[in-house]
Amino acid sequence: MNETVLSTLEGPIAWITLNRPERLNAMNRPLVDGLIAALSAAEANDAVRAVILKGAGRAFCSGDDLKDLDAQTASEAETQDWVEAIQAVTRHIMRSRKIVIAAVHGWCVGGALEWAINCDFRLFAENTRWFFPEVGYGLFVTGGVTALLTKQVGPQVTKELLILGERHDAQKALETGIAWKVVPDHTLHDAARQLALAIASRPAGAVADVKRAINDGFHSSLEDAMAQETAATVRGFLSPAAQAKAKGF
Repeated sequence: MNETVLSTLEGPIAWITLNRPERLNAMNRPLVDGLIAALSAAEANDAVRAVILKGAGRAFCSGDDLKDLDAQTASEAETQDWVEAIQAVTRHIMRSRKIVIAAVHGWCVGGALEWAINCDFRLFAENTRWFFPEVGYGLFVTGGVTALLTKQVGPQVTKELLILGERHDAQKALETGIAWKVVPDHTLHDAARQLALAIASRPAGAVADVKRAINDGFHSSLEDAMAQETAATVRGFLSPAAQAKAKGF
């Protein structure tokens, strides 16, 4: 059984929990595969009307687990497979007919931040800290954010966030529009629950149609962006500079 991702049902809500708290829920292959499986199961369950994605312990997710990168990027084929798996999560979130809510707390870094941006609503706890470290490692972002962020916050702010990679707080996420709302830490899950229940009270078909129409119209360049991201990320993982930096962790 894959215990790195837990899925529980609460009425019309599927709670999906990233569950590697000892590693701040860092992304490895079991976690990515488990997340894909949990999202697929929620999509197939007609009783589920909304999904809440959260992290166990002190963080939402700290990004790639650098201790596992050597195994996951040992060859070009393995690197391609790893990056495609990360991108598959984005497709599951954005193509789902269910509304997906990110309940973010603690660290939200790299690929995990990109998954949060893929979600339909993003609730940030006040203690959230987030950044994009990839360019600093000689790598590249995933999750379609080169298209999504540019349209959401504009090209200049997107370049600031991706190239400089500075660490930011929850208020910055709210100011840029990355966060939908910022809530006190202890109210995060209840706020996500109330939002999910409000969504569940609406007609399912209409909600799904609205999500699809908005995503298809607003994010029309998503697949092109993700194809470019995948190629650039694979090149980055295989570069000597990135591999040398990863070995320092």
